[in-house]
Amino acid sequence: MQKLSRLTLIFSLLFAVFFLLLIFFRIPFQFFPLMSYQDVFDLLTPLVLIPIYWLMYKTSSATETNRSGEIAFMILAAIWAMGHGIHLAANSIDNLSEGLAKSQGLDITTTDIYTLTYFLDENLSHYLWHTGILGMVALLSFREWKGSANQTTQWGVTIPAGMIYGFTYFCVFLEGQTAYLGFPFSILYSLLILLLGRKILPQKPLLAFFLVSCLLATALFIGWGIYWGGFPEFSDVGLI
Repeated sequence: MQKLSRLTLIFSLLFAVFFLLLIFFRIPFQFFPLMSYQDVFDLLTPLVLIPIYWLMYKTSSATETNRSGEIAFMILAAIWAMGHGIHLAANSIDNLSEGLAKSQGLDITTTDIYTLTYFLDENLSHYLWHTGILGMVALLSFREWKGSANQTTQWGVTIPAGMIYGFTYFCVFLEGQTAYLGFPFSILYSLLILLLGRKILPQKPLLAFFLVSCLLATALFIGWGIYWGGFPEFSDVGLI
């Protein structure tokens, strides 16, 4: 198995773990019950995923990285991590506030404190974080497209990895209320690669990986939009 194909599989699995599976750990943290195990494990998200982004960036081309590309990576990584950090803190407070309101212990859901927390949790953090996610896809793809090919696409690994990431991508942007950001991106990326880059896919594992992801995400967005007449979150339709 080529190194880059292996990285995409590892990346897609860890992306799914940190973005989807952590929701099942929303139980009080033993040593500080105001937090949940989800909050604690989520501290690891950028520490695990950003280095893998960097490994994919470095491995995506035989060409040495240049300063402008490295600066672009650092800026996107900062946006990614900033969005995640805001979300982690605000989401934890948001969950606690809603839990206290349901238990009738203290209801602040009608106050400015909750309004600000909700804005930071569901709006600002999501758009920063998800812009960082899309920016990373664009940057990694651009480097591989322009750089010297040094690996071949292992389709037996790339397709399942892309499907895992594509499904997670769809869930993240749908539940994050940023479908109107993620859906157009997946369409444009798919069209761009299919029209201009399909002949080089056998030598471009990252392009192939993200193409599979965006094709699946696009199909899921279209199906969801037709079925529900829009893009309601999973929580809004009672699925979580």
